[in-house]
Amino acid sequence: MARFVALLACALALLASSMASAAIVEHSFHVQNLTVRRLCNEQVITAVNGSLPGPTIRVQEGDILVVHVFNKSPYNITIHWHGIFQKLSGWADGPEYVTQCPIVPGNSYTYKFKITGQEGTLWWHAHAAWLRATVYGALIIHPKSGHSHPFPKPDKEVPILLGEWWNANVIDVANQGLATGGAPNNSDAFTINGKPGSLYPCSQKQTYKLKVVEGKTYMLRIINAALNNQLFFKIANHKLTVVAIDASYTEQYVTDVVVIAPGQTTDVLVTADQPVGSYYMAATPYASAANVSFDNTTTRGIIVYEGSTSANPLMPVLPASNDTLTAHKFYSNLTGLAYGPHWVPVPRQVDEHMFITSGLNLAPCGSNVTGNATCQGPLNQSLSASMNNVSFVIPSTSKLSMLQAFFFDVGGVYTTDFPNKPPVKFDYTNPNISLDRSLIFAPKATKVKTLKYNSTVEIVLQNTAFVGIENHPIHIHGFNFHVLAQGFGNYDSVNDQGKFNFVNPQTRIWLVHCHLDVHLPWGLAMAFEVENGPTISSILPPPPADLPRC
Repeated sequence: MARFVALLACALALLASSMASAAIVEHSFHVQNLTVRRLCNEQVITAVNGSLPGPTIRVQEGDILVVHVFNKSPYNITIHWHGIFQKLSGWADGPEYVTQCPIVPGNSYTYKFKITGQEGTLWWHAHAAWLRATVYGALIIHPKSGHSHPFPKPDKEVPILLGEWWNANVIDVANQGLATGGAPNNSDAFTINGKPGSLYPCSQKQTYKLKVVEGKTYMLRIINAALNNQLFFKIANHKLTVVAIDASYTEQYVTDVVVIAPGQTTDVLVTADQPVGSYYMAATPYASAANVSFDNTTTRGIIVYEGSTSANPLMPVLPASNDTLTAHKFYSNLTGLAYGPHWVPVPRQVDEHMFITSGLNLAPCGSNVTGNATCQGPLNQSLSASMNNVSFVIPSTSKLSMLQAFFFDVGGVYTTDFPNKPPVKFDYTNPNISLDRSLIFAPKATKVKTLKYNSTVEIVLQNTAFVGIENHPIHIHGFNFHVLAQGFGNYDSVNDQGKFNFVNPQTRIWLVHCHLDVHLPWGLAMAFEVENGPTISSILPPPPADLPRC
């Protein structure tokens, strides 16, 4: 015990010394109601500093970011710094009841963390209920002074945040879905930098415009801030060169279409090399699930060349909403920039092997439903979800967050028995299992997988055909992952390993194929508990004194 206390004191001293030597970037976030007009209606939303999207944060790698969050809204709130490693600062990560309790209305909390070993495009957003529909903004990490990007310097950088809009209070939309046991109502529009574009009613003057100069090159930092939809993004008559994804550099990949899932970021270079005129940029959903309704609309902005007199911008030809071949081609053709800045080679010695099935499930009607005799999900049950047949429950009734329970060694908040594989082996992608009652119900629980510090984990994510086959992106908080391979059907442990890319795989904070609607408490989630390491640089410091209480 004395050795642990001594190491902890050293860790705190080391952290304080590191903090003292770094530049501090400070912001204040005032979260409160904002009335905006969209699609012919006035709607009260929750927003930061009176804007949608919220403020763009720009830092350099190595800076300390300090953000004072004042919750003047009627809802509990937390802010997640999406993709930040949070080395020795896990208390600042943000997800409610996991690393912190929420900031209640009328209270405030200050997030403080150092940005280490990362550069590129990330973003921040609310991590409570559905508030991230309107509480979000870009987080851009520039290289340290004297360092540069591994590609020609663009003439200008522009954040492009793709969003999703409801003509309703998003908390009510989510609660209505939970109350009925069915899917929540589809959104009414998509947006580019908060504006829906001229294809929607009353939106002719709510179209994002980007002015460009012929011959100059622009880096578009594309962020998908939508809740539930992957999106195709194109610019009429222009090629896009992908240079980074999720704040990780890629080999340059030239394409005419970008596919981007909720939470992902993609940096592209686009040169204004077409005849002087106006060109639409547009985003429309990629929705792979058959017979499932979705917001099948298109948002668009305008790229206007300096000197253009064109009143009729060219519109790109967008892929069909179910164009899986185009989506797969894009995702699978991306490769990492081996030995570029912050590159980490693929570790070859694996300590933990996990095989995780994921997908929609059902829960007995009444699990989330109030006042209904039947539910609106399939078989009159309630929609749920699971990983390895465990439907994750956020411990919102606990007096501690999961991270507090870990730090103070308090039992009863979660268990450490998340399985390395599903309890039953079956034909995972066979459509005939869609409503198989013997497989489709998953027990509710808060389970984690314990990992040793500095261990290497191989995870095979296997989609399932429960309810319907669709794409399910997953965000891994605090970690980058090498994506060694992607494919269709059931994973073949014998033959598919020969397809692994150990040389230059793409690196993401997201792995492809797990549920989009993760911010509804349906249960498609799990958690890793990483044990403290043996050195002062691998011990979690105690929580800040002002950490919100449950």
